[in-house]
Amino acid sequence: MTSASDLASLAALLADRTRAAICLALLDGRAWTAGELATHTRVAPSTATEHLHRLVDGGLLVERRQGRHRYVQLADPSIAHLLEDLSAWLQPRQDPVRGLRAVTVDAALRRGRTCYDHLAGRLGVAVTDAMTTAGLLDQTGGFALTAAGLNWLTGTLGLKAADLRPGRRPLVRGCLDWTERRQHLAGTAGAKLCETFLGNGWVARIGSGRAVRLTPNGKAALHDLLGLPDIE
Repeated sequence: MTSASDLASLAALLADRTRAAICLALLDGRAWTAGELATHTRVAPSTATEHLHRLVDGGLLVERRQGRHRYVQLADPSIAHLLEDLSAWLQPRQDPVRGLRAVTVDAALRRGRTCYDHLAGRLGVAVTDAMTTAGLLDQTGGFALTAAGLNWLTGTLGLKAADLRPGRRPLVRGCLDWTERRQHLAGTAGAKLCETFLGNGWVARIGSGRAVRLTPNGKAALHDLLGLPDIE
């Protein structure tokens, strides 16, 4: 059973602005070095390392070694869901006027992004809605993959049935989108869908961040497969 002190310790980990910024950066699903995160959060490398030690010790991050390099990433998908859910419940705030680059980045993230390993933003919600309309997903009282949905994933998209078997991670789950305030598809099926879209060249990353966009081939393919409208 979770104790009050355990919950307080978790809250304390995210109560620091730099640690929160590190966790949000790692929502792109990739592994980052301490140096990269120091640059991203605009703190000294020693400061970033200190924060990373706390996040690893607290179970939010894990450390990976590859040769001489050390990388950190979110411990598992449930941490990504926690961060996205917390972000979604925050009240939108009126930001001061910012530069053109910041506005452009924000617009791209709202249009489409990865939430750890699945699609989010207007793109993620639109794909989820289209799958529901097509009878591939059932959102009645929660999220469930229909028999038609399973056949679509393994047949039309060519996913391996073994990759969609129930396990420790739910096959499908709803993830509250922090920009759209609506659910998008997460879970194993959501991750495999994102992986397939990226692999097929239907979705492409924008720069080195979390933002993604539909490619011309992706617009045509998803319109044919799901009747997906243009994402503006």
